[in-house]
Amino acid sequence: MNATLLAVAHGTRDPEGVRTVLALLAEVRRLRPGLRVEPAWLGLVEPSVPQALSSLPGPVIAVPLLLASGYHVRADIPALLAGANPGEVRVTPALGPSPLLAHALASRLTEAGRPPNASPVVLAATGSSDPRARADTTESARLLSLHLNAPVSVAYASGEGPTPTEAISAWHTSGHPDVSLATHLLAPGHFAHTLTQTAARWTSAPLGTHPSVAALVLRRYEACTPATMAIRA
Repeated sequence: MNATLLAVAHGTRDPEGVRTVLALLAEVRRLRPGLRVEPAWLGLVEPSVPQALSSLPGPVIAVPLLLASGYHVRADIPALLAGANPGEVRVTPALGPSPLLAHALASRLTEAGRPPNASPVVLAATGSSDPRARADTTESARLLSLHLNAPVSVAYASGEGPTPTEAISAWHTSGHPDVSLATHLLAPGHFAHTLTQTAARWTSAPLGTHPSVAALVLRRYEACTPATMAIRA
């Protein structure tokens, strides 16, 4: 029997954000017919991770629907899984960084109207004080830069900067009037809304149900085999 894929999302008060995550999981199911795919949330939305686990027979592979390896991935999720049998429940790395996310980000920028030869780009993430999460975001910017063949800088919608407004202003000051903003977020919500208020010429939508994101969720699941993976602290 295949392990259940338990997709662990951050949680949001935005109903559209919840719908987007559930639609992404529907796309994962479409790509892998017969695989049981269930949602769980770190806050604000039910089922919580313990609630979801209580209704699932093992084995379970938890895939964090998070774009960097911050505190949620390294501490919160393992703590929530601590009571489970390590042989029955395993957790994968975060979704990012990944070339598949770079492809999805580039596609969303194209949908927003950014021409192929336009530059530069600001990659806007939620923000984190965790240096490993910030390093992952920097790597995501590097991968997007390679994909677009354009310069990409990093900004954060919360916490320690630079903020998206500051990053865009820096490009304007250096002589680039047309700046693109790549929304490095999975789903609509408060932070995604704030990113639409900047002076960027083109602003992409959240990654959402892009096929590359669904494929990446499955890739993380498939790589989590008993021989190679364990619950990570």
